[in-house]
Amino acid sequence: MPLNNRFIIKVPASSANLGPGFDSMGVALNLYLTLEVEESSHWEFSSTTDELMHLPTDETHFIGQIALQIAEKYGKVLPLCKVKMESEIPLARGLGSSAAAIVAGIELADTVGNLGLTQKEKILLATEIEGHPDNVGASLLGGLVIGCYLQNEVDMLSFTNLPFEMTAVIPQEILLTKDSRDILPTAFSKSEAIQASATANLLVAALLSENWDVAGKMMERDLFHQPYRKPLIHGYQEIENMAKLSGAFGVALSGAGPTVLCFTEKGKGTRLAQDLQAAFPEMTVRPLQIDYTGSSLQVIESENFINPIKQP
Repeated sequence: MPLNNRFIIKVPASSANLGPGFDSMGVALNLYLTLEVEESSHWEFSSTTDELMHLPTDETHFIGQIALQIAEKYGKVLPLCKVKMESEIPLARGLGSSAAAIVAGIELADTVGNLGLTQKEKILLATEIEGHPDNVGASLLGGLVIGCYLQNEVDMLSFTNLPFEMTAVIPQEILLTKDSRDILPTAFSKSEAIQASATANLLVAALLSENWDVAGKMMERDLFHQPYRKPLIHGYQEIENMAKLSGAFGVALSGAGPTVLCFTEKGKGTRLAQDLQAAFPEMTVRPLQIDYTGSSLQVIESENFINPIKQP
């Protein structure tokens, strides 16, 4: 697109796995990474969000590197851009901050490079970079997503109008995905794999049929990753116990953690968040809704431009 206009790229956060849906299930959340982009004489990235202020300010920024990588793949040279970023997504907390950045980089390349990418192409590109489709698929499509990455192809479905909401309990400490992946087993027995996949299958059926009791039970019965990661999360059992007392039907690690995601029927999230914040004042507690839009682009004509990014 011509850069005589400014534009806004908005990408939602995401939570992956939901218990047993390891590397295949995700949900988009109403926390956002927002990029305000305009043409410039040089690459420039800036932010007033504390966690983003220490990142590179030129094209070596992660989002810039993703955009340039994608453009090169399609034989394009991107125009130089000034990018102002704001983010509500905490870094290294299991809420898809890296996936949102990957999606933002792809959307940036697609927009300023006029690549004309389809959603299917974007999902494959993002999955190739991220290594699994759950977070990036949720950030791109919105809703509850279930995907499979096999033989350089991604198949994914997105579901909307699901009557549940979530509360995130976010500890202060960070937990890098690589560190939490290193403790996972390298192989499962046939019987373990059957049980683990059956649990994931039933979780999907329970969520789509609104059988909350079964959904919560399947979240707890995950065998793929939570038994190994829960010991790394300070206070996980206490959070789970309190959430259930306060009306949550299920509790699961958000991605690799350390955020704990508590699920409740629609309309009950605010009360759940209040109870959890009172019980765990040292942690950040956020009531969350499902984002059904996914990544989006808004063009702002220069002469009518008013900064649309809310400043903290």
